[in-house]
Amino acid sequence: MTALPPPAAIRTTCAYCGVGCGVLARPDGQGGLLPVTGDPAHPANRGRLCGKGASLADTLGGAGRLTRARIDGRPVPLDAALDHVADGFRRARAERGPGGIAFYLSGQMLTEDYYAANKLAKGFLGSANVDTNSRLCMSSTVAGQVRGFGEDLVPGAYEDLDLCDLAVLVGSNAAWCHPVLFGRLMEARAARGTRLVVIDPRATDTSRAADLHLAIRPGGDVALWQFLLVEAERRGLADRAAEGFPAAIEAARTDCPDIAACAALTDLAPADLARLADMVLTTPRCLTLFSQGVNQSSAGTDKVNAILNLEIALGRVGRPGAGPFSLTGQPNAMGGREVGGLANQLAAHLGFSDAERRLVGEFWQATDMATGPGLKAVELIDALEAGKIGALWIIGTNPAVSLPDAGRFRRALARCPLVVVSDCVTGTDTQALAHVLLPAAGWSEKDGTVTNSERRISRQRAVLPPPGDARPDWWLIAEVARRLGFSRAFAWRHPAEIFDEHARLSGAAAARFGRHFDIAGLAGLSRQQYDALEPVQWPVPAGSRDGTARVVPSQRLVALRHRPPMERPERTGELVLNTGRLRDQWHTMTRTGRTARLAGHAPEPLLAVNPSDARDAGLDQGGFARITGRRGTALLKVTIDPGQRRGEVFAPLHWSDAFAAEAAIGHLASPATDPLSGQPELKHAVVRLAPWRPGWSGVMVDRATRGPLRRGVRLPAYWVRHAVEAGRAVIMAGDETPAGAEDWRQLATRLARGFGAAIDAGPAIELIDAARGRLRLAWTGADGRIVAVIALARHPPCPARHHRTRPSARPRNRSRCRRPRRPAPGAAGRSRSRWRRCPA
Repeated sequence: MTALPPPAAIRTTCAYCGVGCGVLARPDGQGGLLPVTGDPAHPANRGRLCGKGASLADTLGGAGRLTRARIDGRPVPLDAALDHVADGFRRARAERGPGGIAFYLSGQMLTEDYYAANKLAKGFLGSANVDTNSRLCMSSTVAGQVRGFGEDLVPGAYEDLDLCDLAVLVGSNAAWCHPVLFGRLMEARAARGTRLVVIDPRATDTSRAADLHLAIRPGGDVALWQFLLVEAERRGLADRAAEGFPAAIEAARTDCPDIAACAALTDLAPADLARLADMVLTTPRCLTLFSQGVNQSSAGTDKVNAILNLEIALGRVGRPGAGPFSLTGQPNAMGGREVGGLANQLAAHLGFSDAERRLVGEFWQATDMATGPGLKAVELIDALEAGKIGALWIIGTNPAVSLPDAGRFRRALARCPLVVVSDCVTGTDTQALAHVLLPAAGWSEKDGTVTNSERRISRQRAVLPPPGDARPDWWLIAEVARRLGFSRAFAWRHPAEIFDEHARLSGAAAARFGRHFDIAGLAGLSRQQYDALEPVQWPVPAGSRDGTARVVPSQRLVALRHRPPMERPERTGELVLNTGRLRDQWHTMTRTGRTARLAGHAPEPLLAVNPSDARDAGLDQGGFARITGRRGTALLKVTIDPGQRRGEVFAPLHWSDAFAAEAAIGHLASPATDPLSGQPELKHAVVRLAPWRPGWSGVMVDRATRGPLRRGVRLPAYWVRHAVEAGRAVIMAGDETPAGAEDWRQLATRLARGFGAAIDAGPAIELIDAARGRLRLAWTGADGRIVAVIALARHPPCPARHHRTRPSARPRNRSRCRRPRRPAPGAAGRSRSRWRRCPA
């Protein structure tokens, strides 16, 4: 038989961070994908992929996919669900006015999807209440760049990583969060001797590779960059004629007249500050890369402008190998901003002035144009709580976990008469609060464009057909628009038509208002040309399709003052909670939590605690900490980390109620926001720690991938589930203190049933040593194969990392299982070990 040739690779882009890596995807012929590889021809990654990108194919599959629409939990035809949504939007608008409708979007959406949502809300429903989870990661950079450059743009390109002689990473653990770019920096170091400075309160994999690590006090960034500006002026290196310089330098001198003042505000040694100043100010090719440690702050916009002030004063903006560079968090956070994905924007980088509103309204032939900025994410919580929102459509995100003060958001959301969630998976915390679920096409199924951190627009192409009733987000939005009577404005049949409209609008805005964002050169593409579109950096003005590597925008310095974080410790024992990403997980794990390949790096969320703080709180390595904040609590396992500053702890942001008992850090996060950007201060909340000492701990492994939690069954105080090969593992600990063998057996059975393990099909095999407080219990299925195994012990715990990861194997010859030894003479009354079949 002649072998069939392998399927052709389809060039698309990764679903994760803002690097925007190109990937090659091939169908496996069974509804999934062969392992994806990096695209050597894509300029963003040149064939490289991180662990998350390389595991994209593992995250696909039928289990856990949302394939049918649901109303109040009941599957319904998609048309019926769309009718219901349209009726709810009409009712909300009639009862509460245009402001009674809101959308909450996601940087996972494609540009075409974003465009459709913004056009419907801001042009035809009269509501600017369209915000996005990019508010939580990038809005301070947006506000800072608008103040400093007059527009939201990144001047540089990834090529600058190859060309710089010094890279300064501020608030960025790029080794974990942008690993492909970090690898590029390491290659530059090997080839050219590029030096690396990391400014981060924590010791990280990134800082361990640095020539200089400055463990700055959280909130000290403005003071640090004020000092560098003062030092640049003192050395005669600053452009005193730059717009805004006189006021900016006066404010900087007020904060940091000398190195001692800066040291006091930043907790940095004067010698380290002097070394930093020498490195930064004497290296013309110095590239400053910044990310969430800068943005997620109540002073985030000022932190961005403090960085921009120095770069502008030194004349480095737009120069090869130099200048400021914002590292975007999500794959299309920048693309969403291009089309007005934030509540304070219109499409094409326009605002709400009369002239800008008129241009967009006329272009759209809008019937009800929004008159001013809408509600930002945290403001939306206030409006929901006050009953002002009658319909909220959430697309591709999980705000019940990710928003600050998440418990308050959940309570506020429950007051909204219509909550619609479009998603490609089931079982998220937000979906539990929704009235309508709409099945959306996911990565590998949807078709459109994304824009990465260097302004590069790339095609994300469909490789597989959407399952069931799943449809692209733009299609779902357009269908609701048609039901609301706006058929003519939403008559798209293909994403290429939306992209063409977007490109034409950008050209009109650039011509009228002088915006750098201009992709008019990509207008008028045929469907075939759109399908074949190569990655290109904007601006792409009319008459050109070549793109622009670097941009030199207008520039002005902004007068700033150091401001400490809004929420600060006030009593003995209070600590600062910092949050962030792990290397192999993404957001709230709705995708990455599906694969064992990514779970191995961190099966459980760990609280990193300085050794002195751990000693003061009575915490042990591998023990548990009860974390109590001003809004909520969490229960996490402890890792003692000398790389943590004293008085500060770190917890990962990824775990939700779907994956753990009490690890959703959003319940603790501060809702304090930056006054300009509206971005919440997710990295600075006050907490207290106390030890929690369970009576037992253990692990269960079974064949299920997402087994539902059984209602009415009491689950342990601590549990975390994660994927393993051919199933899942649940790590757990509880308060009970089982005594006899029957107590242990009942506990194990209750836990297995509570976590939805299929333990009723066949007999069980058990080994119980009640005297030592140990249990091993395995359940078999009708075919004789093991379906679930549980191991429990009195605390301290069983070694969870050593559990068997393939529960589907047949047990070894049970007739040869070793019998327990007879008790020693005089051991009467001691509980014997038992290894026998027992009823489940």
